[in-house]
Amino acid sequence: MGCRSIQFLSVRLEDICIGVDRLSWLLKEKLKNQLTTEKGARIFAPGSRNGFALVYPNTYYVGMSNLGMHIIYKCINDRKDTACERVFLPDKKTEQEYLRTNTPLMTLETQRPLYEFPLIGFSVTFEMDYFNLIKVLDLGKVPVLAAARTDTDPLVIIGGPCATFNPEPLADFVDLCIIGEGEEVIQDLLDTYYAQRHKPRKELLTALAQIEGIYVPGFSTFHYDSSGKIAFRETTPGIPPTTRRRWIKNLEQFEAQTVIVTADTEFGSMFLVEVARGCGRHCRFCMAGYCFRNPRIRSLARIKQAIGQAKQLELKVGLMGAAISDHPNIDDICEEIVQQGLNMSVASLRADSLTPRLVKALAVSNHKTVTLAPEAASIRMRDVINKGITDEHMYEAIRLAIDAGIHNIRLYIMIDLPFERDEDIEEIILMARKFKEYMKKLGSAGKLTLSVNPFIPKPFTPFQWLAVSSVATIDAKLKHIQTSLKKDKNIEVLAETAKESNIQGILARGDRRLGSALLTAYRLGGYKYFKRAMCEHNLQEEFYLYRTRDEEEIFPWSHLNMGFHTEYLWQELQRADSGKTTPPCSDHCTRCGVCK
Repeated sequence: MGCRSIQFLSVRLEDICIGVDRLSWLLKEKLKNQLTTEKGARIFAPGSRNGFALVYPNTYYVGMSNLGMHIIYKCINDRKDTACERVFLPDKKTEQEYLRTNTPLMTLETQRPLYEFPLIGFSVTFEMDYFNLIKVLDLGKVPVLAAARTDTDPLVIIGGPCATFNPEPLADFVDLCIIGEGEEVIQDLLDTYYAQRHKPRKELLTALAQIEGIYVPGFSTFHYDSSGKIAFRETTPGIPPTTRRRWIKNLEQFEAQTVIVTADTEFGSMFLVEVARGCGRHCRFCMAGYCFRNPRIRSLARIKQAIGQAKQLELKVGLMGAAISDHPNIDDICEEIVQQGLNMSVASLRADSLTPRLVKALAVSNHKTVTLAPEAASIRMRDVINKGITDEHMYEAIRLAIDAGIHNIRLYIMIDLPFERDEDIEEIILMARKFKEYMKKLGSAGKLTLSVNPFIPKPFTPFQWLAVSSVATIDAKLKHIQTSLKKDKNIEVLAETAKESNIQGILARGDRRLGSALLTAYRLGGYKYFKRAMCEHNLQEEFYLYRTRDEEEIFPWSHLNMGFHTEYLWQELQRADSGKTTPPCSDHCTRCGVCK
């Protein structure tokens, strides 16, 4: 009986192992099936190139909607020595299979475990994905903390907007950060890595830290005073004390369009084309307008070339850029798309540069809604944020849309903006009714949608010094707008609650002390536990959210150089307080310091 029991036990263990292998096989098959739905992925024979894992810390659906992923994927694979493979956060069901089978998170292209890659690069575009970054490392069997990694472990890199404006909350988890635009710096990084990779980890990181646009958090130590503010930052000898942003002076050197075609994205089967980068409008709330300055456009010839590729693939064209309608050839671009028999799409539009040709092209493309971004309702608040939009611009944009046959209007609005008053909230309600009445006057029975979101101060903007209101105060403003417009026919209010935006606000202007809270929150179950984790680590949200900073305060990002004068942002804050506007970028202007 005993022998039979032992024999039975061994068979059962074997069955379990087979079951585990089976599930692991299913995970690989799921990745392979995803590949079959794509066009443009590049797969190289094992061992023929060095591996680079490019990670988007969110789902495939979100990650493949990000044009930056396509750009860097191509930049790396165009080299002769590196194979770039993608990794995404698995959905909940797939994540459970990874955990149940103890299978390391794998790449899409060759289904290799993440920990096998010597270089792992994250594209980080959204603060709430910080929790996912930790999860990806953990699922991929990579030591989560940078301090725990040895010479045989991967180098973990972050790039993208969040890495550029303030990487410090992620400092505990990453080895190096790309500050600025990545097309050129990724080449310098890989060249240096291959030349120095046989050296000990610290020596390798020291060599990489010499590259302009690369910041290595491990070589910095922050010292704090009794109030919790940064007293000073200490840098390891031999490491540059500041890191200057890298940016592409000539966009024509690099393509910026869809590389891998897949229908499984936020945009569906669409061919994305970047028509411009950066923005010169000087909106004071916009981090992208400051950290990706100066504004640059792609030539009409290069854009037409990209439209031709969309034509070959029979795909809708998605125009990408901070201010699409500001492109000097926007009408010619639209004309080309229509003449090719293609449909097109854009994100939000500036009401003051909308053209009849652009709106007509959207109508021909079966757009049912035009999205405009006044950001604020009152003229006073638009002057504070330097938006440069008048009600006359808005009326004309609405008229153009309705005349073209597009009867639904969507407006992006922010509340809790700096220097906001109660009457500015009332102006949002009045504006909605005013514009809806105008739509009716023009014969439109369409819907007016207000997308209302709490303002979040960002680094490297004039509002980086300012406090935000409490969750209760912000939610009260949102509720007042919703309640006031509830009975208005065909006016819809979509609102984001302040709880999640406050977490974003903490992380946007946070320091590296938040790393311990991020890790604890991840282990507890995710971002919903972040405030609890902060308490456990004696970190107060009031410190990060509800206080106004002094002009001379040292920020966690003060050692990063975006190219403009230090005093420029403070001057813009004073202008905002006085309601003074600042003109857009112009030729030969040197006031901010980027264009010297």
